[in-house]
Amino acid sequence: MLILTHSGTFHADDVFASVVLEAALGDVTLVRSREAEAIAAADLVFDVGGVYDPGARRYDHHMRERPLRPDGLTPYSSVGLVWRDFGRPALARLVDGLRADEVEPLWAAIDTSLVLPIDLADNGVAPVGPGHLSLLVEAFNPAWDGPQHFDEAFGDAAAFARGVVARACREAIAEIRAAALVQAAAGAAADPRILVLDRKLPWEKAVHEGGLDEALFVIYPNEGATAWYCKTVPPEPGSFGQRLGLPDAWRGLQDEAFRRASGVEDGLFCHPAGFICGARSRESTVALAREAIRLGGA
Repeated sequence: MLILTHSGTFHADDVFASVVLEAALGDVTLVRSREAEAIAAADLVFDVGGVYDPGARRYDHHMRERPLRPDGLTPYSSVGLVWRDFGRPALARLVDGLRADEVEPLWAAIDTSLVLPIDLADNGVAPVGPGHLSLLVEAFNPAWDGPQHFDEAFGDAAAFARGVVARACREAIAEIRAAALVQAAAGAAADPRILVLDRKLPWEKAVHEGGLDEALFVIYPNEGATAWYCKTVPPEPGSFGQRLGLPDAWRGLQDEAFRRASGVEDGLFCHPAGFICGARSRESTVALAREAIRLGGA
């Protein structure tokens, strides 16, 4: 399939759009041109041509009546349009072992975290500060006095973007799968205040966004399961506070001193700030959480 975007200086939206189309469509040939004959001959055109017509596979967004996101306010860039129509089939190639029920949440996560910020930056809707992804991609454009051709530089930028998309997908699907495991742990919990996970994973966002308002402590092992940790749940994501802190009498203690204070034979430590403690076994760590709840009057 022949896909086309404009020649010359490139931006994040056309670079990322080319990566998405390559993943979605497989065997594509990319042409970069502003010539009318080349545009007419292409099977799919994005970010150039002055036409927005998904049925004809024309995805420009620079017209006066530019295409808008479902909120009716936020304008699309070319990558937003391409992601909307080709992002889902692209994910099948970007993520190994992707289940059917994971496609939509993953598509939405990438749209929010990666695609939307490019849409906003490309349309001048949001400020772009140093280090913004859009500026990093634009930095691949050749210097005015450099020898590199724009098409070669576009290829370098696309290789960079390909890595960014792959990494974003890996992180997003890991978070989605972690949320499912947290919900499963909540469903199996004998006490909704204590969630026990069989491995270490990112649970904080899943607890807050999953409506687990009763959860006070999360139990999980280290990599070798030679120790288990009991960590307090913060009142909101990213907070250093605690819904229920560990007992003051435990804080800062280790080994034998902690074991005497907690009454748990294989207890290991309690952090001085009272947000995490641990023991050698799962059962003992759950016992720490139960005792903390009893002492805290929760």
